[in-house]
Amino acid sequence: MVFKKANILLCIIYILSALTFVQAKQLSTTSNSRNTVTADSTRDTCSAYLFVYFTGNQKQEEQLRFALSRDGYNFKAFNQDKPVISSDKISLSGGVRDPHILRCEDGKTFYMVATDMVSGKGWNSNRGMVLLKSTDLVNWTSTAIQIPSVFPKEFGDVIRVWAPQTIYDPSVNKYMVYFSMLKSGEGEYDKIYYSYANKDFTALETTPKQLFYNPNKTACIDGDIVQTFGQYHLFYKTEGTENGIRKAVSDKLTGEWKIVDGLMQQTSNPVEGSGVFKLNNSDDWILMYDMYTSGRYQFTKSRDLEHFKVIDTDVTMDFHPRHGTVLPITAKEADRLTSNWITAYDVFESANSKELRKINIVVDTIAKKVCLPVAGSTNLSSFNPGFSHITGVSIEPDKAVDFSNGAVKFTVQIAGKKPETYKVEAVKNHNPVLNGFYADPEILYSEKTKKFYIYPTSDGFTNWSGNYFKCFSSDNLVNWADEGVIIQLGKDVTWANRNAWAPCIIEKKTNGTYKYYYYFTAAQKIGVAVSDNPTGPFVDSGKPLIDKRPEGVKGGQNIDPDVFEDPKTGKCYLYWGNGFMAGAALNGDMVSIKQETLTILKTDSTFREGTYVFYRNGIYYFMWSEGDTRSENYRVRYAMSDSPLGAFTIPENNLVIAKDEAAGIYGTGHNSVLQIPGKDEWYIVYHRFNYPKGITQGDAAGFNREVCIDKMEFNTDGSIKRVQPTHKGVNAVKPK
Repeated sequence: MVFKKANILLCIIYILSALTFVQAKQLSTTSNSRNTVTADSTRDTCSAYLFVYFTGNQKQEEQLRFALSRDGYNFKAFNQDKPVISSDKISLSGGVRDPHILRCEDGKTFYMVATDMVSGKGWNSNRGMVLLKSTDLVNWTSTAIQIPSVFPKEFGDVIRVWAPQTIYDPSVNKYMVYFSMLKSGEGEYDKIYYSYANKDFTALETTPKQLFYNPNKTACIDGDIVQTFGQYHLFYKTEGTENGIRKAVSDKLTGEWKIVDGLMQQTSNPVEGSGVFKLNNSDDWILMYDMYTSGRYQFTKSRDLEHFKVIDTDVTMDFHPRHGTVLPITAKEADRLTSNWITAYDVFESANSKELRKINIVVDTIAKKVCLPVAGSTNLSSFNPGFSHITGVSIEPDKAVDFSNGAVKFTVQIAGKKPETYKVEAVKNHNPVLNGFYADPEILYSEKTKKFYIYPTSDGFTNWSGNYFKCFSSDNLVNWADEGVIIQLGKDVTWANRNAWAPCIIEKKTNGTYKYYYYFTAAQKIGVAVSDNPTGPFVDSGKPLIDKRPEGVKGGQNIDPDVFEDPKTGKCYLYWGNGFMAGAALNGDMVSIKQETLTILKTDSTFREGTYVFYRNGIYYFMWSEGDTRSENYRVRYAMSDSPLGAFTIPENNLVIAKDEAAGIYGTGHNSVLQIPGKDEWYIVYHRFNYPKGITQGDAAGFNREVCIDKMEFNTDGSIKRVQPTHKGVNAVKPK
């Protein structure tokens, strides 16, 4: 009897242990990003990642896009960053945002949900979401759901429905769709609700219930739930108080949620749209979020989902995502996506040699030709373009080859497609002079260092939302070194943290000592910082130099400063304005203006912004940009004067530089001018749309610009000859 009781007791212990193990196993599995896929009695290990996202607040940007990564750090857009699913076909509004993708429990079915919304109609204009379903990640069926129509009694007064996501709830064996929702009425605020989808994922079959709310009774949006470490982890955005990403945990999806102390994001900039996924074959987790006012994403890494480290320097993307999510996928799934959306164009665009100017690669899919722009120091007799190893793609040759004798044939093989052969050439053009997106260039020759310096706007940020300034140096106008960030708004400048635009600088020597006065735009105000060296460090004055429009000026912005020293008198002047051109003499301290000298200079109707002043042979030249920087017709005009504060003589043909459609050069504007010391040799430094993609980007071309230099010459009467913008640029120039 004792023996039997002991056996019974052992059996009970074994059963309880087994149940505990199963429960722990279930709770340690990540519901929205599995590392191993089980389906049809086969096991496939995830070895790649699918990023689903949208790109902006224009209707054409509010579309579903896909990108692929092999390592979770380096992402390549499918379909040349164009939509993979048309919003017009799946939504009621004509746009979708905030997509979330989930692998179902069967391992082979995928659900995707997105906000049904066009932001141009207003942030309180949407009432629903889109449910999508696929078994191959390529072909999707969809259903649009309007909450007030489906649940008129309980939610007929809903103002907005945002950022839906899906997770499997094992307690009811159903898929939960959770989303933030705001009802009309005083005192109402955004809360996170949930409803269960039907078995076909074509409808919500339960009346939405409240899942979570902000105890501060302010907005709670953009929820993202993962299941691991024995709990559910809800990342969400708070608004109104302690703005940022917070986290709550619970043992049950519909149970009580406990808020974890502290904000999860690792930046002081506004954020939204958090997404969490686990790296394949790793204990590391990624928390990414949309820095929506900065025009970029930030990636952070953690092993406990409590402490996060920024890993931005490890992450690359050839697109600008907004609020999206990442799903680990298998090699087979990656191959299927690649076969459907990757082209030879994408393969050649993936070249990543450090000697390449990546953003200027030209791929002609009709003529099957590729132009790889490389640095002047590149050894063309043995150059490896460094094409990325994209899942499901091979390219031959995949090594260093001899480009010195002209084009080389490369063959691309994409899974499921016929091989394609292209002629590839490597070309040493000097424009753009800086590698990357920069605009509004100011150029300086320093007598102290005998070097040239360019001070640009840091570009490539949606809606000009960059918040730092950099400096580049050269001893020949061709090879430029990145001197790093010289001013960070919000850190080095306490009175502004946004819109770092259009700087200018002057070198002053007093009693044998050099000083550098750097004027810049921040938050539509103009500041000034001072340094002992052209590369900094610069110390901000602590307050704006100009923070209001001149008296009598009713429109425009206080932006785009330009500083000029009159060689006749040694006096210095500051110019600025968008929609108006203002000028004033600077005081001897160089950090304040003589208010009594402030003048509104009379131009003509072509003036928009970007004043630049220089002096030659007794003539003061005033240059400016005409049009909108987002327009391909943005260009430079000029006037002449016999005084640093006007009046102007405007030549009949006063166009300095404009687009060249045949060369694919557009948006040539916002310039500065360089005179080689001691010589009547002049150069114009300007920005243009990125070549070749800019002209295809619409308004986005206006904040994806690049810096160029071309020679500028004069007629015998002092008028400026029209400059031909080029890709070749200028040859090396040695000062003095």
